Amino acid sequence: MTPVTLQLERIDKVYNPRGSRPVHAVRAMSMQLHKGEIGALLGSSGCGKTSTLRMIAGFESVSNGTITLSGRAIQDEPPARRNVAMAFEGYSLYPPLTVRENIAFALKARGRDPDGTSAKVKSIAELLEIDDILERRPSALSGGQQQRAGLARSLVRDADLYLLDEPMGQLEPRLRAMLRGRIKHYIKERGLTVILVTHDQTEANALADRIAVMEDGVLQQFGSPEILRDRPANRFVGAFIGEPPMNLLDADVEALDGGIRFALAGAVSLDFRSEAMAPGARDAALALGHVIVGVRPHALKLVREGLPARVVANQWIGDQSHVAVSFAGQTIVVVEHERVRLGSGEEVALAVEAKDLHVFDSLNGAALSHGGELA
Repeated sequence: MTPVTLQLERIDKVYNPRGSRPVHAVRAMSMQLHKGEIGALLGSSGCGKTSTLRMIAGFESVSNGTITLSGRAIQDEPPARRNVAMAFEGYSLYPPLTVRENIAFALKARGRDPDGTSAKVKSIAELLEIDDILERRPSALSGGQQQRAGLARSLVRDADLYLLDEPMGQLEPRLRAMLRGRIKHYIKERGLTVILVTHDQTEANALADRIAVMEDGVLQQFGSPEILRDRPANRFVGAFIGEPPMNLLDADVEALDGGIRFALAGAVSLDFRSEAMAPGARDAALALGHVIVGVRPHALKLVREGLPARVVANQWIGDQSHVAVSFAGQTIVVVEHERVRLGSGEEVALAVEAKDLHVFDSLNGAALSHGGELA
């Protein structure tokens, strides 16, 4: 079994705890990261992901809980003693030093031999395509160049854990896409253990083995990209993960002779035979009586005969058609991989299969079933 490198045990972060308006930024967060694993903290601005990263690095104190790194509790240790390498979102390069000197700084401070240091700096600079600016100082660099220099300074170190805070946010899309593959190969080849903070789902999916989805300081789910997509733990994760987002519809649940009905607004219903849902999943939905049903835009199909809908908008985005339709009293999105020639106001029909349905508790948002199987 792969050993655990990092363990967070019910960590809290409260800013201004004795003030009139304390801010509970991170709430009882627990997770483990295994050696050689890339984890991502994903969420919108203010969800607590950067506060979590800074507590691990030692730049923020832990209000409650423990942080264990390579078998030792580090929550009370100063940053310099944690053996953690961090690439900051704000670059944090030393202005008087050249890019080469910035990247080599930590290696020289630890007494690495000059030839070995020079070789490592050259290798990481070539990887990140900054080998042509090694003699420049930070003031002469663009934001993207500074970000890559800061990333190089982190990855070149020998550390127990690497923390990357929005490491490619300043890069133009083509360069970012190219570097993702290179960086992941570099990390995996060396068996580094990494936590990445990002608000970009594409970046998290491309780089991370597992993704921690956060909202309002609470860890919603920690799992592989496939698990988050196919078996979201709750309605928030279901709607947050995926582009375009999952379509969510209120439904009353009714028993049919030999099946189950999800009655939507506008006298529209989704009817399935009993064998389409496992007994436990069917019974859980019937027991609640009212649920939220979710279906991803890629799973919906435009068909000749089916559930009635009307086109609201149709966008071709280069390799997909995103068709917004009015359905069951609200607007939902259908994704087609062919170019669809439909205009606003046209009548269309939709097909939904039970294997693509996600069912959530309408009160607490917890997942009840996915694809007809109990969650």
